[in-house]
Amino acid sequence: MQIDGPSDAYHYQVIGRALREIDAAGQSALSLDDLARRLKMSPAHFQRTFSAWVGVSPKRYQQYLTLDHAKRLLAERFTLLDTAHETGLSGTGRLHDLFLRWEAMSPGAYAAAGEGLDVSYGWFPSPFGEALAMGTERGLCGLAFAEECGRAAAFADMTGRWPAARFSERPEALRPWVEAAFAQKGEARLLMIGAPFQIKVWEALLQIPSGQVTTYSELARVTGHPTAQRAVGTAVGRNPVSFLIPCHRALRKSGGLGGYHWGLPVKRAMLAWEAAREEEAA
Repeated sequence: MQIDGPSDAYHYQVIGRALREIDAAGQSALSLDDLARRLKMSPAHFQRTFSAWVGVSPKRYQQYLTLDHAKRLLAERFTLLDTAHETGLSGTGRLHDLFLRWEAMSPGAYAAAGEGLDVSYGWFPSPFGEALAMGTERGLCGLAFAEECGRAAAFADMTGRWPAARFSERPEALRPWVEAAFAQKGEARLLMIGAPFQIKVWEALLQIPSGQVTTYSELARVTGHPTAQRAVGTAVGRNPVSFLIPCHRALRKSGGLGGYHWGLPVKRAMLAWEAAREEEAA
């Protein structure tokens, strides 16, 4: 999502504040008038702005954020990964008009902790708060969200994964992929840097269609380790390219959200955002 000027930047900040207010309210839904008053906007202006950016009304979005939404997703949109339609390299993990290409770094290169890698990074706005993107000339290798943990913690987390790499702030080198990712249109490339088992789990995540979910036990089954749910959960949590490798679509069999590396409010917002887009496109 590109921010082109003062008005867009203002609206981005407004929507971010609105989502924080909604999340803080928990199960107590806020009326349109309540939200508009907290954001110092007229109800009509706030409704138009929110709907234009999120895709559905504030009331509908709050319904997606309720705690039982995950249970409804499992009941209605559960995906058996071995029957998911596969297209090209990307599987069905892409949303709408986004074409996702990926490749995995060799085990030997992973073991070298990023030695010899030149990694560009930059900070970008996203529907889920400020995002830190990292990548090489071969594709994005990192996508983190700082809304819950802050910039410093997100940056330390990502750079600590490849301590021998060289990092340079070059947002323009990554901008086309990042904007394609959040606009869900165009092409984004991924470079997956991880241990072989982790990459196998991330490949399974890429098969989960947008707007649908699966369980940690299902991921364990399709990776050939049906009793290794804890190891699978750890691999999901170590996914370096959040959102594009959709670890937010993995839930507990009970309907619980499970964990999320960048904070459960971000995970809930991602699931709600995707559900809203699916409803809008239907």
